[in-house]
Amino acid sequence: MAKDIGKTHDFRVAYRDVDLNGEMFRAAYIGLAEQAVTEFWHRRKPATDDPFFAVGKISCTYHMPLKLGDLVHTHVGVSKIGGKSAGFIVRFTRGSDEVAEAEIVWSACDPETRTPAALPEDLRDWLYQFLD
Repeated sequence: MAKDIGKTHDFRVAYRDVDLNGEMFRAAYIGLAEQAVTEFWHRRKPATDDPFFAVGKISCTYHMPLKLGDLVHTHVGVSKIGGKSAGFIVRFTRGSDEVAEAEIVWSACDPETRTPAALPEDLRDWLYQFLD
């Protein structure tokens, strides 16, 4: 498991995020995973050579549904570090049950041209401490 800094907040499944059966919409997992990665990322002080990041891939595996009012914990770790991208794994748990995991891959781009760019070494080093 990644270090504690990767942990994010708990949340309750809100009414706006559930269907007529009281289960959380599958798309809501993605939005919450993106929010968790963004919060994880904000724990790092930006550097002048940081690239612009664009989402290159999002996938989610569902193990069991979340229901209205469930208390859910998310944990963010780094799933992979490439030359020009970084992958994040977001685990959703309810108590001791793993309910879902989402993977989000960010592709690094030059801030001005938005063309693919290499991850700076200091950024790669920072990410390695959270490799899950």
